[in-house]
Amino acid sequence: MSTADFQPLDSGRVPRFAGPSTFMRLPMVRPEQVDIALVGIPFDSGTTNRPGARHGPREVRNQSSLVRRVHHVSGASPFDLARVGDCGDVPLSPLDLNGSLETISSFFAGVRQAGAKPLSVGGDHLVTLPILRGIVADGPVGLIQIDAHSDTYDEFFGNRYNHGTLFRRAVEEGLLDPKRIVQIGIRGSISDARNYDFAREAGIRIIFIEEFVARGVESVMAEARSIVGQSPTYISFDIDALDPSFAPGTGTPEIGGLTTREAQQMIRALSGLNIVGADLVEVSPPFDPSGMTALTGATLLFELLCVMVGAQAPWYSAAENPGVTTSDSD
Repeated sequence: MSTADFQPLDSGRVPRFAGPSTFMRLPMVRPEQVDIALVGIPFDSGTTNRPGARHGPREVRNQSSLVRRVHHVSGASPFDLARVGDCGDVPLSPLDLNGSLETISSFFAGVRQAGAKPLSVGGDHLVTLPILRGIVADGPVGLIQIDAHSDTYDEFFGNRYNHGTLFRRAVEEGLLDPKRIVQIGIRGSISDARNYDFAREAGIRIIFIEEFVARGVESVMAEARSIVGQSPTYISFDIDALDPSFAPGTGTPEIGGLTTREAQQMIRALSGLNIVGADLVEVSPPFDPSGMTALTGATLLFELLCVMVGAQAPWYSAAENPGVTTSDSD
């Protein structure tokens, strides 16, 4: 089948408020039919404070009806460059955390075996761990994590599997190469001065929001590209990386965060990397009465899709910025 079989509904024929609710109004498909599998993970059993992210995939689907076909910067449509479809939600039990992790891993192993790359919507951030278990088969991968929190704690309430510990577990399990991990936007008070010790000792590059603001998007993303290089890399975007004035609908908001414009620029700067999968997590509709957080999540999902299929040229280039070195020119 060609890309013509995997196009969004035409808003000139079916109004955006009508028809089935799917990611970007795309057809429901099986992973073996597509190049990029959009997947919902309605799970928040790993949340330590405010729940609600289990409702994220459904509301992001609803708000993604406002996503249009063509990226306004590149002029390209991702739907013409790759077969993209909505593969539905991972079937989960809200009462079984460990069983849910196994189900997610199995589902994404199937996506990998089908030859598709996953682009997922959570769910709390713990979902990234079983996704990685499912798709990482040939050695650890790199990670660009855009987030307010490092998520490399050891445990909460005696539990080692929650949305604040997943990247520590992923390093310990050999799913991620800590020397190829960069965390951007980290901020907020912490419970113990040693909270970042594991990440630092493992070699993870932490870029706090203060450094990000001082250096700017271009410099920080050039460094992130150099850290992950052209080896396989996973992208994880936690919506709480954004300032809560832009995205209040999340479980652990932290003031002083990214703007939506900065977030778009950051994702566009990922163009050309060897991306094996990506996710957008922690949208919590119960704390999002206007729907703006879900709309923001849907728009960033489109930006991630464009990068994954090559529909987005870099928003900067080494030729235009001779002081910046990207991995593409190394």
